Amino acid sequence: MDPSDSNSAAGGKTQNVSVPPVEGVAGGGTSYGWVDGGLRGTNLGAGVIDPTKVHSEDLLHVWSMPSTANVSQQEVPRPLEKVNLLAARNERESFQIALRPKVSWATSGIAGSVQIQCTDLCSSSGDRLVVGQSITLRRVVPILGVPDALVPIDPLSPQVTLQPGETAAVWVSLNVPCGQPPGLYEGEIFITAVKTELDSRTESLPKSEKYRLYRELRSCLDLTGPRDYSSPEEMVQRLTSASSALRRVLDNPALQDCQENNGFGDMMDEDVMNNVSVRLKLSLTVWDFTLPVTPSLPAVFGISETVIEDRFCLEHGTEGWYSALDHHFRWLLQYRISPFFCRWGDSMRILAYTCPWPADHPKANEYYSDPRLAAYAVPYAPILSCTDAAKNSLRREVEILKSKPHWSKAYFYLWDEPLNVEQYDMICNISNELRSYAPDVRILTTYYCGPSGSELAPSTFEAFVKVPNVLRPHTQIFCTSEWVLGTREDLVKDIIAELRPDLGEEWWTYVCMGPSDPQPNWHIGMRGTQHRAVMWRVWKEGGTGFLYWGTNCYEKAMIPSAEICFRRGLPPGDGVLFYPGEVFSSSHEPVASTRLERILSGMQDIEYLKLYSSRYGREEGLALMEKTGMYLGPDRYTLDHGPVDVMRGEVYRTCRS
Repeated sequence: MDPSDSNSAAGGKTQNVSVPPVEGVAGGGTSYGWVDGGLRGTNLGAGVIDPTKVHSEDLLHVWSMPSTANVSQQEVPRPLEKVNLLAARNERESFQIALRPKVSWATSGIAGSVQIQCTDLCSSSGDRLVVGQSITLRRVVPILGVPDALVPIDPLSPQVTLQPGETAAVWVSLNVPCGQPPGLYEGEIFITAVKTELDSRTESLPKSEKYRLYRELRSCLDLTGPRDYSSPEEMVQRLTSASSALRRVLDNPALQDCQENNGFGDMMDEDVMNNVSVRLKLSLTVWDFTLPVTPSLPAVFGISETVIEDRFCLEHGTEGWYSALDHHFRWLLQYRISPFFCRWGDSMRILAYTCPWPADHPKANEYYSDPRLAAYAVPYAPILSCTDAAKNSLRREVEILKSKPHWSKAYFYLWDEPLNVEQYDMICNISNELRSYAPDVRILTTYYCGPSGSELAPSTFEAFVKVPNVLRPHTQIFCTSEWVLGTREDLVKDIIAELRPDLGEEWWTYVCMGPSDPQPNWHIGMRGTQHRAVMWRVWKEGGTGFLYWGTNCYEKAMIPSAEICFRRGLPPGDGVLFYPGEVFSSSHEPVASTRLERILSGMQDIEYLKLYSSRYGREEGLALMEKTGMYLGPDRYTLDHGPVDVMRGEVYRTCRS
């Protein structure tokens, strides 16, 4: 998208409009208020408006917005401009279409319905990106008044309902396959005001006319039904009579619109779309670079198994339970994250595992060998039940996995944020057990402080920095909270200085309740670039992995369609990155949040920066982030989308082969 698109003014159409600020949940991200009366009017006259007879441009505003924009219900209309996007192969690039009614054309209390149809994107060489496969449309639904849930639009009925005086948004994603030939792909999106279902029903046929059509069609069926004909002439006579009856049906005045539109009606053929639709031109440059299938940065995200069990009424270990976990796992892989399932025990002990099946099950190798998986958690079963059977099962699990090529991706996540010496000692004891099975085992420990009750260091931060000295050799992945660092990037060197890379030690980071605004995090109400910047921060600080505690950790519910409630005491959206599809429709497919899509974008940005750094060095990669104005620090990053496109464009310009 053009760098200027995210900040463009609405031009003459919004002059002299009062724009009082509307604050978001976390003080950022929403736009400004808008008064419909300040806009240029239309000359539609009085009475009921028939959207099939009026150009849609006279009925609604249409404009594009970048994927980092939180398109609020008060969003100000802007000029409609062509959308220009850039993407590598194996990349998803998204943007939004904003819609705001100028008038109402429905009689049912809503402003009206809009149909959105997209053509395939085609290159000059005949290659294409196909609608429904590489191009998807989703409706942006507010959560707590902030646009967040992305509900799929039915491709057979791609309609969006608009409310009077409110802006709605449609999220458009372009998914470029690994084998897509590079080139310029172009297409169009047609936005058309249509009659609502209720309005269409009010124009239905009178009862007497329905009976007449029924009798005509019934006679056709009688004439053409299976029977023994006395002669070929009788068969021809009956088919001729049936043809005449069908012609009378088609000549019915009620079907005149279908005749004019060649029978497509609501499907809207090309002539109809040209006559009444708003046309958004779209181009995508696919360049000769393929994002690696295995993400360069392992990003491990938790899925609560207990939330799935409660909401979908599933008993642990049943066929339905395995099916549900498998569905969630495969769905999340598309976001370049490595999922793990989790169940918490007492004192923040955690059972974390990536595969629900044991290591000797055929499914296990399928899971662990998946190239999209950058890291996987091995279950430490005794964490919940310290029996001989559990220990024997663990030993067998490790024996099998350590002989596999994917063992280098394995880790154990035993304890979430240990606080005292006793808990640290328990981690060390478990580590001794695991290392007796496999000396090269990797253990991940999250923490935001040193152990209380120890004499580790005179200050809290120094005790935090010295944790590796306590957990060595019982932890290999030291995963620290970004909240501890605050805006002090200079403290990173103190943490890294305590690590021993020669012993295989790594530094990962995580976000949870904190840090809060203005630092990057994934709370609802934060700016879109604030969501995306979480991964920018990881890359700049030099972390080699990332952890997020939960993706579906909403309040307990016992039916799939129950209203989503965030957990008390947590910032809005913390621990929730997707929603059950049943909350919004009859679909069982999870519904992504805008924040989850921005996580994917941030992960893809890392691949761009990594490519640039591989050519010119890491220092130049860091300089690129700064000179484009995209990211300078945890409280100094772009609030607008433009610098993101500038960074990506520079990588494309300098690194394309």
